Amino acid sequence: MTKYACFSCGATVDATEIKELIRCPYCGGRVLIKKRPEGGHHVRAR
Repeated sequence: MTKYACFSCGATVDATEIKELIRCPYCGGRVLIKKRPEGGHHVRAR
């Protein structure tokens, strides 16, 4: 599931909460930052 962080209030917003308008449901902020996965991605060096 895709999660976003609101730039204004810092709330974690789920993709299903956004609906048609891209706004934070808590503060109405219009800047949402896509969160990266917790584990990260490791690549072995050759």
